[in-house]
Amino acid sequence: MSKKSSSKVTSPSIASKASGILRDGRTSANSKSIAASALAQAKGGK
Repeated sequence: MSKKSSSKVTSPSIASKASGILRDGRTSANSKSIAASALAQAKGGK
């Protein structure tokens, strides 16, 4: 069976918060993993 691709997209405000979590040295590895997943689902662009 093939996996269906997800059509979920992270909102810009959540992507911004996730970016801050990744830059913060005080956050746990688990938090950074979740933040990275959110950014992976964010639309690219400026």
